[in-house]
Amino acid sequence: MSVIDNGNVTCNINDEGIATISFFHPAQNSLPSNLLQQLADTITDAGNNTDIRVIVLQSGGDRTFCAGASFDELVQIKDKQTGAKFFSGFANVINACRKCGKVIIARVQGKAVGGGVGLAAAADYCLATENASIKLSELAIGIGPFVISPVVSRKIGLSAFSQLTIRASDFQTAQWALEKGLFNEVHDDIPALNEAVVALSRKLASYNPGALAGLKQILWEGTENWDQLLAERAAISGELVLSDFTQQALNGFLNASPKSSPK
Repeated sequence: MSVIDNGNVTCNINDEGIATISFFHPAQNSLPSNLLQQLADTITDAGNNTDIRVIVLQSGGDRTFCAGASFDELVQIKDKQTGAKFFSGFANVINACRKCGKVIIARVQGKAVGGGVGLAAAADYCLATENASIKLSELAIGIGPFVISPVVSRKIGLSAFSQLTIRASDFQTAQWALEKGLFNEVHDDIPALNEAVVALSRKLASYNPGALAGLKQILWEGTENWDQLLAERAAISGELVLSDFTQQALNGFLNASPKSSPK
């Protein structure tokens, strides 16, 4: 286990070849840059491990799945280079999921905001609870969900993505996310979610690894340019965060809730 800034990323592999990658941060599972890099590296390593047949991606606790990137880091950005590097954090995780040779199941037990929605979309199959409402709040603080837009739009389509982005202050329900294709299953509560994740991961682990690897390639066809695309999107966000409008919005949010991630 690696502990970074009171957060951690872990990877546990059972004797069935199921790797459970978990991340946790006390600020509603928001992810600072170093934890994002740790998460991307862990996913990459799991994809290269021949003992692993399937990956479960989850977060700690029983409430928020992921509140997005670290707000504390966001407000400290003072130049374009730092901004681009900051916004590349989720880009690296998305690309790690994309290039990983193993099928990734996401377990979403609670709310997902911003980059957390991107994580759910980057999984190959996503199971959630009724409490897993979602929101893209970036416009409300003067930026946009540019880095995660390709992976989210790929799952839910442009129309639903437009609604999710433009209604930046509103949560959409788990049932909405199910209807739009972000979630594949929605369960009543966490025990039911856990049972479904275990059953599905065991079933997948029993399948031909070569067939699963081939399926993974098919699922991500047409995304071969994403290393460059997401880097370009990160640079756009990194520049926007320096604007007077965004700086004023960030300061207002900071004064209202100094320890929280943007919602």
